[in-house]
Amino acid sequence: MPAELRPRLEADVALERGAFRLGAKLALGLGGVTAIFGPSGCGKSTLLRVLAGLEPGAVGRIAFDGATWLDDGIFAPPRRRGVGLVFQDARLFPHLSVRGNLLYGHRRTPTAERLFAPETVIRLMDLAPLLDRPVAALSGGERQRLAIARAVLASPRLLLMDEPLASLDQGRKEDILPFVERLAGDLAIPILYVSHEIDEVVRLATDLVLMAEGQVVASGPIEQVSNRFDLRSYAGRLDAGSIIRMRVAGHDAAAGITRFAFPGGEMIGPRIDLAEGSAVNLRIRSRDVAIALDPPGRTSILNVLPGTVVEIAPEEGPQAPQSHVLLDVGAPLWARIMRKSVEDLGLAPGSPVYALIKAVAVDRRSLGRPTDMDISLGKRE
Repeated sequence: MPAELRPRLEADVALERGAFRLGAKLALGLGGVTAIFGPSGCGKSTLLRVLAGLEPGAVGRIAFDGATWLDDGIFAPPRRRGVGLVFQDARLFPHLSVRGNLLYGHRRTPTAERLFAPETVIRLMDLAPLLDRPVAALSGGERQRLAIARAVLASPRLLLMDEPLASLDQGRKEDILPFVERLAGDLAIPILYVSHEIDEVVRLATDLVLMAEGQVVASGPIEQVSNRFDLRSYAGRLDAGSIIRMRVAGHDAAAGITRFAFPGGEMIGPRIDLAEGSAVNLRIRSRDVAIALDPPGRTSILNVLPGTVVEIAPEEGPQAPQSHVLLDVGAPLWARIMRKSVEDLGLAPGSPVYALIKAVAVDRRSLGRPTDMDISLGKRE
């Protein structure tokens, strides 16, 4: 969705709960999936509940798409905010069938305000085979899929998802993530998605809200937030690397490779089953990036990207032997190399360089998708 057409969320809110204090400011155009990410206990879920209208003790201001939800003398209850809610627990009605749960919110929504037809959502979420089953007969993944579909059929203008896959094993998560992608893509529902799992963030998010100690420390396009040097201490769980928005440019079945295009050119990785033209986030760990002053000769490294040094920051600690180097290769890219290498190469801001990235580093995990082994281990756990 073009930035100028995105509904805008503005919030400046505070909430005290015992020793914890939320004090969060946001100003975002919402389109696709916006991930709210940060360490456990930082206030992610609390912020989502405040936005949903589930915390009447919250103070400040919230406005969405021109409507004021919270301000002096104004407190819109959840039903007036037009939001859909999905929690870790599916919270289904046990006395209703799948069909009854699915249509509950739809029937309570005035006809003129209904945005989606039940048959569209049933098809999109692949629920047709389950419609006449009792809730008790559903698996955990099926229950969560139903909870998501029920929230969508209430015709929300904004979908709020609070760690919706946290209770599922890796295999069932993989079953549901494509459905979340379809909601943001096919139905164009803006989604705020709370998660502490970096793989979910990499796979789903176009934008990122980074939180710490009850505050929003940064927000914006995922490329920009994930590559800011000043956020290293907050974004440590992003695995010290860069997230770059790319598109699948094509596949070479004979060579077993997939090409990914971005403003700086192309990157190559092992073949992955994604449609050509698909938009993806690619996470490049800083430890997988090497730097050269000259283009290499014959080498096994398939990704050689010309670029420029933007910034150099030594690793924290007086005895740390490593440095972080931020490069511009048509997109921001981190490299983590030895401080001795910085000195030997004479690197400084403005230095022309080449970033070297092995193709095997551009794997399924780089795209937020687990390997078969990850899924197998997750099921056993």
